[in-house]
Amino acid sequence: MSELIIGGGIGGLFTGALLAKEGHQVTVLEKNAIVGGGLQTFVRHGVSFDTGMHMLGGLRKGESVYRICQYLGITDRLSVRNNDADCMDQITYMDEQKTYRVPEGREAFTAYFQREFPHEAENIRHYVDALYQLAGEVDFFYLRPDTRGLFMHSEQFLQPADAFIAHYIGDERLRDILAYMNPMYAGRAGHTPAYIHALLNVLYINGPSRFVGSSQQMADALCDVIRQAGGRVVSHAPVVSIEVEDKLVTAVVTADGRRWTADNYVAAIHPAALLRMTDSKVFTRAFRERISTASNTYSSFCAYIVFKPESFPYINHTCYYQERHGLAWHFAEYDAATWPRGFMYMTPCEPEQGEWAQKMIINAIMPYSACSQWADTQTGRRGADYEAWKQVHLEKMLDKMEALYPGFRQTVATAYTSSPLTIRDFYNEPEGALYGLQKDCQNMASSQLPVVTKLRNLFMTGQNVNLHGCCGVPLTAINTAEAIVGVETILNKINK
Repeated sequence: MSELIIGGGIGGLFTGALLAKEGHQVTVLEKNAIVGGGLQTFVRHGVSFDTGMHMLGGLRKGESVYRICQYLGITDRLSVRNNDADCMDQITYMDEQKTYRVPEGREAFTAYFQREFPHEAENIRHYVDALYQLAGEVDFFYLRPDTRGLFMHSEQFLQPADAFIAHYIGDERLRDILAYMNPMYAGRAGHTPAYIHALLNVLYINGPSRFVGSSQQMADALCDVIRQAGGRVVSHAPVVSIEVEDKLVTAVVTADGRRWTADNYVAAIHPAALLRMTDSKVFTRAFRERISTASNTYSSFCAYIVFKPESFPYINHTCYYQERHGLAWHFAEYDAATWPRGFMYMTPCEPEQGEWAQKMIINAIMPYSACSQWADTQTGRRGADYEAWKQVHLEKMLDKMEALYPGFRQTVATAYTSSPLTIRDFYNEPEGALYGLQKDCQNMASSQLPVVTKLRNLFMTGQNVNLHGCCGVPLTAINTAEAIVGVETILNKINK
């Protein structure tokens, strides 16, 4: 059997590698010069920066993503460093000049917040227990055969995440702190399902990691699995149309006019981008309308800092800045005068990392509307006004960093930026959506898609199907691959 995968991001590469492992002939078509999607890196003046996969969950030995990589035979290709166990994340609230140093591990996490908020000690225990209970309801999160559908779960499973936290926690400050991971899953009050909040929190409470060196190493390893099985990974090959006949895809056509054929086809792209490639009536007007009107997750503005030698210390965990309490569910509300009210920053790990950091990535949530006036422009051709706009926002970030670390500006050798438009153009994500379609507990049918489609040999994979991120997308890849090779075929082999 042969498979053609549209999109060489993490979803396409994991799905392709799993199919290649099963003996299938796989071809991956990627529109960009470099494959990898959120795994790809760029280099400026000899310094490389990861574009998306900054924090890793599930890569500790025995965890889900580690086991998938072990099955694919690539664990020895990945250089990974664990975050500090006593401080996996730090959260600084400027309004009270307070920094919380959150440890990894279920018991340590619980005990830490019990010490910080002793009047909530019993509630914190119940809350953490509930997190793990909800995560335990998602079989594929633990590489177990899926025994129930989305709507066969506990009552809290599809409760809004903010209501879930409030059910257990009375202290409003603590509620805000416990939602600090919102930027990791585009949390929206009243809409984000509790199970999404639980899965991401459990994933990182169990222990986050980071790549040593470039995140491109994972993309390269997955490409090698495909190639060693006789497959191909083709860059500079944007798919522009899909040919359909009698509810079957017969070929895809790339921008250079080439037609590519296979037995099965996998779309590892946003469903809106997929629908633009075909006018097949199999996808009804109602379905097209549903996708075109579905909410996407918010985007971000990023700063990439290169430090002067030996000027800023290396930090082996992720840091969060919050202007004040009460903003955790409101980062997507853009106001140019007050932006950014919160952001994440980290110093990526280099091979033979020492005391000093070489670089920093600062990531602040930003809706697409903030830069939509340049929506009709292309990367590198957006004009002087756009560059000035980016510089203004960079200066705002640097002002906040200066407040956190007096003298910070003096450590910066140079800085680069990207906006929601950058994410839109490089990842082919409408509105620069960080995590694809918004998971909405008020309308799950419109925000989560199955791996199968109305075309019998067209399947979907990636963050729009189940979960996003370094853990969710590889797990979804198993669902997609097994839709082709047989249910539980791959899971059984992994679990052996």
